[in-house]
Parts: sequence; structure tokens; C-alpha cells
Amino acid sequence: MIEKYYKSLGVNPEDSNEVIKERYLELKKQYEEERFSEDSDVGNNAAKRLTEIEVAYNAIINYRFEHTSEGDVAEAYKSVEAAIRSGNLSGAQQLLDDFDERTAEWHYYQSVVFFKKNWINESKKQLEIALSMSPDNEKYKSALEKINNRVNDGAKINNDWNRSGNANYGNGAQPQQPGGPNQQLGGDSCAQWCCDMIMCNMLLNCCCNCR
Repeated sequence: MIEKYYKSLGVNPEDSNEVIKERYLELKKQYEEERFSEDSDVGNNAAKRLTEIEVAYNAIINYRFEHTSEGDVAEAYKSVEAAIRSGNLSGAQQLLDDFDERTAEWHYYQSVVFFKKNWINESKKQLEIALSMSPDNEKYKSALEKINNRVNDGAKINNDWNRSGNANYGNGAQPQQPGGPNQQLGGDSCAQWCCDMIMCNMLLNCCCNCR
């Protein structure tokens, strides 16, 4: 039964999801253009083919999802985690992009990747999505709490610096921004870097210890 859908798209069962999606989009673009042909036969055939490839693509993706074992999914997440730990963020992101289903665990790992990139707000949003999908997950709760503490601490540092900077500037002094030339090798900049590294390790440790 499923073989006819592969044939409709002109792909093979051995092809990856990415290859199948590319072929689907290619055909969709082709027939959408032909749909408005002045030749009525060409237009009617294009409309028919658009329906066929839509049905075929969804059937293939659903079939693959239903026949993916939990063990395969777990192994895929282990690969994502290994890529993150090795610092290969682009590889980790590619692995995440290959997932067909965006589960709570998927959003959790996306949060870790964003955190490693220092995209704190984006990381927080992904954790919130994960927690909304799995409200009782202690791993997600703990990670979100750590992110919120990180954001609150950062806001406090900025407020303290603004008050201190404005006071010094009023006396004719030029305020130094956090992480400026005088703090590149120590002080707040060093402390901030250490904080970031500790936070990321805690996120990943949550992943390993709370399954």
C-alpha cells in the first residue's frame, strides 16, 4: 500500500525524510505553476497531481512516524546530546531539524542548543513550550528555574551597572560597560563566562540524570 505513495513522489523507501521532503516541495512548485497554464488539460492534470503528491507525502511521513520505535528516538536524542557536549552545535541543530515530531523533549534539547549559543530568551521560550507539553516533568521545571534565575541575575547586574555608571558619569568620569576593555580577563566578564558554562552543564546534567 505505502509503495504507491513512494512511486507517486518518485522516491525510494530508502531515501531520507529530507530527500523526500525536497522532492515533494519540488513537485509542488512545478504543478502549482502548471496549474494556471492556458492549456486546460495541463492545468487540470496539475491540479490532480497536486492532490496526489499532498496525499502521498503525508501518508509517507505518517507511516514512518508510526513505525519509528521508541528506541530509535532515544538513540537520536543521544546523538543530539553527544553533538552538544562536543561543541558541534551546527551538527546538533541538524539532527534536531531531522526530527519529524517536535515533542517536549525536542524543545528541551533545542533550548540547550540555544543556550549554548547564548540566545537566552530563545532558550527560555523553548523550555516553556516543553513544560507546557509536559507540565509534570521535573527536568524541564528545574532547567526553566535555572534559566529564570540567570535572566534575573543579568537584569540585576545591568541595573547595578546603570546606577553606578550614571553616578560616575555625573562626576565627569566615563563609565565602563560590563565586559569592557578593563574587564576582558577578569571581573564581571570572567564571572559571567563561568556562570554561562555552569548553567549549560547543569542543563545537560538534568538531561542525563532525570530521564
